[in-house]
Parts: sequence; C-alpha cells; structure tokens
Amino acid sequence: MPLPDPFREHRIDADGTTIHAAVGGSGDPVLLLHGYPQSLVMWRDVAPALARDHTVVVTDLRGYGESDKPTPDDANRRYAKREMAADQVAVMRSLGFDRFDLVGHDRGARVAHRLTLDHPDAVSRLAVLDIVPTRHVFGHVDRALAHGYFHWFFLATGGGVPETLLGGAPEFWIRTMVERLLAPGVTIADDVMAEYVRYFSDPACIAATTADYKAGASSDLEDDEASWTAGDRVTCPLLVLWGEHGFVGKAYDPLAVWREYGTDVRGRAMPSGHFIPEEAPEQVVAELRAFGM
Repeated sequence: MPLPDPFREHRIDADGTTIHAAVGGSGDPVLLLHGYPQSLVMWRDVAPALARDHTVVVTDLRGYGESDKPTPDDANRRYAKREMAADQVAVMRSLGFDRFDLVGHDRGARVAHRLTLDHPDAVSRLAVLDIVPTRHVFGHVDRALAHGYFHWFFLATGGGVPETLLGGAPEFWIRTMVERLLAPGVTIADDVMAEYVRYFSDPACIAATTADYKAGASSDLEDDEASWTAGDRVTCPLLVLWGEHGFVGKAYDPLAVWREYGTDVRGRAMPSGHFIPEEAPEQVVAELRAFGM
C-alpha cells in the first residue's frame, strides 16, 4: 500500500541494512518514523499534507514493513535504538540531507529520541508522539503499567515464547493490540489493518519486532542510562504530543517528564488514543506546522 502522490518508493542501503522509504514534496526535509505494530503506511494522512512545502521522508524501521529484518543477536544490540537511529541518519544522508526535522510515534519516537542524542547536529526540531522516555518508563513500573503496557514485558520474554505464540495467531494479535489502544468509537480502515497483519504474519518480522522490545528492556536502557549520566539532553526544540484517551496522558505528566530530558519542551494532549497520526491527522499536521515544520 504505497503512499499517494507525490511519494515515490526507494530502497536505500544504510551501511548494509536496506531501508524501505517513500519520499515526496520539496523544501526543508522532515523524517517521519512509525511505531508498533505498524509501518510507514501509518503516515498516509499526515505525510501528503506536510509534503506541500517540505521534502517528506517516511521509512519502515529496521525489522518492520518492507525494510530488512536482520537476524536478532543474543546481546540485543542489532535492534537497539542506537542501531535503528543510525539507519535513519544514513538514509537521510544518502538523500542529501545532513540536517532535518524529525517526528516519531511510539517505537519510532524512541528511535528519534536516541537519534537526537547521538546525532544532535542532524536534528533541527524533534516531535515525539505518545511516549515518555524508555528510561522513565522502566524506572516507574507499577500495576497500571503492567496492565496497560503488558506487551512491553511479554514481547521482551526470552525462550522463543512471544515468537511462537504470535506466529500462531498474528491477525488476532495485531487487531487486538491496535484496537485496545484506539480512542472509543475509532476504527482503522480494513485495508490498512490488512496491511499491518500481512507484515506481522512474517516470522522474520515477528522475530525482529520482539527483538526491538528485548533491546528496549536491556541495551537501550544501558545506552539511556549512560546518556543520562553524561548529562546528554535534547537541546533542539522538542514538541510532545499525547492522546487524551491513551495511557501516556493518564499515567504521566508528559511535559514534566520530558523537561527532565530536554531543554526546550512544549506540547499538549490530542483528541485521540495512542495512534495519534491515524486518529487525528489534521490536528497533528496543525501542531507540527505551529511548531515550525
């Protein structure tokens, strides 16, 4: 399911990992990174609007969609956000962009956060959608998190448990994971859901995306703690958006949390559940434009 005109698909080598991308528009560059359990298709209503006056790049993260799915490693480094962020920097440089605006949702926002810490000169502005930092999440685990984000712990389980169970019922898993996090009364179009189910029915995608969560609970935390201890913070302008019907806004004070991790933070709740770009695309575009994108 390609994005509509003016987008054209590309397959870009990122230091040995091929990343699937769609590029459209002209003007200052913006990179959009999707979340779990999705692909670049999630930006289908946001990317064309931004492409009216920007060069918009949307990609499938390593392990997702049409991008390469390297075999996970025992050290949980192959799907560390540091590696996934390096992919995206390589993509943008191959397109001729050394500096760009960056927007991420869910897992893509975690990649975007790490990218901004590791490559601060590459990011002009950062927008993160419906997350607080991984380090904060794992440092404040309670019963509400265990119920609301149970998949963080399930997908990070070893021994092939999540891979085996998801492989037995991928459509049930994807539909359940998406539908439980939408705002009341909101649905995702059948053809879009079918696309997500198709991707996540691939054993290589299941293995890769569970490795993403395993990294989140191990190597990513190591990197995040090292950055925190070193005093690394997001110094570019940072926009934080969260769904008013979602877990993040109910469980945390997102702006207060992010102000510990960034020096120039603003944001607000959106009229949506977790999947903000799909549930409230016009409002997302309006917020990004007001932010200077």
